[in-house]
Amino acid sequence: MSTLFTTPFDRYSTASDVIEGVDLSGKRAVVTGANSGIGIETARALATNGADVTLAVRRTDAGEQVAAELRKATGNDAINVAPLDVADLESVRAFTSAWQGPLHILINNAGIMMPPELERGISGHEQQFATNYLGHFALSLGLHRALADADGARLVSVSSSGHLFSPVVFDDINFRFRPYDALAAYGQSKTAEVLLAVEAQRRWAGDGITANALHPGAIATNLQRHTGGLRTPEPYRKTVEQGAATSVFLAASPLLERVGGRYFEDVNEAPVVDVRPTQPGTPGVARYALDPANAERLWEMASDIVR
Repeated sequence: MSTLFTTPFDRYSTASDVIEGVDLSGKRAVVTGANSGIGIETARALATNGADVTLAVRRTDAGEQVAAELRKATGNDAINVAPLDVADLESVRAFTSAWQGPLHILINNAGIMMPPELERGISGHEQQFATNYLGHFALSLGLHRALADADGARLVSVSSSGHLFSPVVFDDINFRFRPYDALAAYGQSKTAEVLLAVEAQRRWAGDGITANALHPGAIATNLQRHTGGLRTPEPYRKTVEQGAATSVFLAASPLLERVGGRYFEDVNEAPVVDVRPTQPGTPGVARYALDPANAERLWEMASDIVR
C-alpha cells in the first residue's frame, strides 16, 4: 500500500497560505463556477500570485462584477470572463473551440447539489451527473491539447465527501429503475468526479498533465440552496478561504509536482475507507472512487455520450 501524501498544511490553512511565495506569472488558469463560493476565492488566490485567470461562468453579468472586484483587490488585470454552462454540451464545445494557446490550470469547480425533483440534463442523464460530471468531462476532453501544450498542467476535480453516499451505479445511473434519491444522485456525481481525475492521470500523465480530486470541506455557499442551508455542525465547518485551500494547492503548489490520481481533503491525501465514516470531519475516500476499472469504464461511457 502506498504512503499517503502529506503536506505542512491542514484544515485551517487558507488558499493564500498554501501558495505563499509561489510565482504564477505566465500561467493561465480556468476556474468553472468562479462567480460564487469557493470559486471566487480560488480565482482570487491564483490571480494574487500572478496567474492569468478566466472565470468560466454561466451568468457572465455576475462574472464581470466578480472580475472587476478581483482586479481591484489583486492588482492583476489579467482576470477575464467567458461564458460556460457545464450543463449544456453546446456551451462547453463553444468554450473549448474558442480557447487558444496553452492552459496550465483547469479547475472543475462548478456544480449543483440535491435538486428535490428528478431532472434530466445532457443526453437525458440525471441532472447532477450531467452537470457535475459529464459537462466537466467534456470540458476536460476539449481542453486536453491546451493542457498538454502547457508542459506541466494541472487538472483539479472538485468532488466532495458526499461521494461516500454512492458509487457510480453503472446499471442505473439515471434512476430509470431506482426511486430518485437526491443525496444518492449527488454522491454518484461526486464519485464520478474523482474517477475523472483517476483516469485523466492514467491517460494524460505522459502529456505532463497531473490530475487530482478533492473534498473542499463544509462551507456555507449557495450550493446548499436546495437543502435548506449548511447542516454540518459548526466545529466542522470552514471559511471560504479555508475551503478553497485544497483546490489551490492541487492547482499550483510545487510540492505536488507529478503526484496525481489521488483524492485530497484538508490539503492532504485522504485515507481509503471501506465503510462510510459516521463522525463529521472524519477523512476518507471510498475505494470504489479510486478503482481504476471503474475509472476506465466511466471514461469510455462518457466518451460515447459527449462525442
